[in-house]
Amino acid sequence: MSLTAGSRPDGTRPPAAVEEPTAAVAAAGAKEPLPRRQGRAVKVPFRVRLRRDRTLILMTLPVIVLLLIFNYVPLLGNVVAFQEYDPYVAGNGVTAIFHSPWVGVEQFSRMLDDPLFWSATKNTLVLFVLQLVLFFPVPIALALVINSVIRPRVRAVAQAIMYLPHFFSWVLVVTVFQQILGGAGIIAQTLEKHGWSGFDLMTDADFFKYLVTAQAVWKDAGWGIIVFLAALAAVSTDLYEAAAMDGAGRWRRMWHVTLPALRPVIALLLVLRVGDALSVGFEQFLLQRYAVGAGASEVLDTYVWNMGIQNGDFSYAAAVGLVKGVIGVCLVLGANKVAHLLGEQGVYKK
Repeated sequence: MSLTAGSRPDGTRPPAAVEEPTAAVAAAGAKEPLPRRQGRAVKVPFRVRLRRDRTLILMTLPVIVLLLIFNYVPLLGNVVAFQEYDPYVAGNGVTAIFHSPWVGVEQFSRMLDDPLFWSATKNTLVLFVLQLVLFFPVPIALALVINSVIRPRVRAVAQAIMYLPHFFSWVLVVTVFQQILGGAGIIAQTLEKHGWSGFDLMTDADFFKYLVTAQAVWKDAGWGIIVFLAALAAVSTDLYEAAAMDGAGRWRRMWHVTLPALRPVIALLLVLRVGDALSVGFEQFLLQRYAVGAGASEVLDTYVWNMGIQNGDFSYAAAVGLVKGVIGVCLVLGANKVAHLLGEQGVYKK
C-alpha cells in the first residue's frame, strides 16, 4: 500500500497543528488567533493594546505628570526673554507676564554685547572640553579593569567603593578636596613640615579647571562604570574563546571584541554629553566661586543665576538660558547625526 506525503502507516493523516494565540490576543480575551499576512501578525488595535498595558501606563503616569509640571510647563515662561519683565509692576508674579512691555530681541542684543557673557561662555567650553577628554575615558578604563577581576566578591566590593561618591553632595565633595588640597589640608601640612609653605590648590585660579574636572571624575565616574559593566555583561564569552583560539592576546581581544561591544554605549553617552556641553555644573562652581574669583569660576549656569536671582534681571537671564537651551538641542541633533553616520543608533533611530 502506498503512502501519501504526511500520512501515517495506517493511511490516516495527523491532525493539523493548532497555532497558539499570541499574548496580545490572550490578554484581550480573544478565542481565535490573529490573522497573518505573509507570516506576520496583523497590528493589534489600540484599544486592545491599551487594555493590555494599562498597568504599565498607570505606573508611568505619575512620572509623566511630574515631568510635564516641572520640565515642560515652565518652558512657557521663556516668553519673558522678549519682555521687560518686572514681577512687582502691573501684577504679581506670573500675572505680571501679561502686563510687561514687549521689547523684542533687545535682551539678545544686549547679551551679544556683554563681555561677561562671552567670558562665561569661554569658561564653559574650556571646562567641557577638559571634562570630555579627561573624564570620559576614566569610566571605560575602570570598567575594563573591574571586569577583568575573576573573583565576583572582589569585583562587587570594588564596584561599590567606586560608585559610593556618586551619592555625595557637592558640599561634601568640595570639603574632601579642601582637606586634601587646601591651604590647611594634608598635603600642605606635610610640605610645611619639610620647609615648603604656601601650597593651596583650592585658591589657584589657573588650576581651577583641572580641580573641578578631578572633582567630577571622583564623584561621577562610578555611574559610568555601572553603565559600561552592564554593556560588558552582555558580551558572549564565546567571542573571547574564539579569539583566544585564533591566537589573539589580551590586548587584541580587548580591541576587537570588548571595545566594539562598548561602541553603541559610548556613542550614546557621547551624544548625551555633547548635548549637555553648556551645563558643566552649578552648585560645584557656586561653592568655590569666592575662593578663585568670578573670572575663573563663572560659567553660563552661574551667570544666569547671578543675573536673574541676585540682580533681579529676569528677562536678560531668561534670554541667556533660552539661547543655551537652543544650542544644546542643536548639539544633540548634530551629535546624533554623526552617530548615525558612524553606524550607531544614538539617542533615536533614523
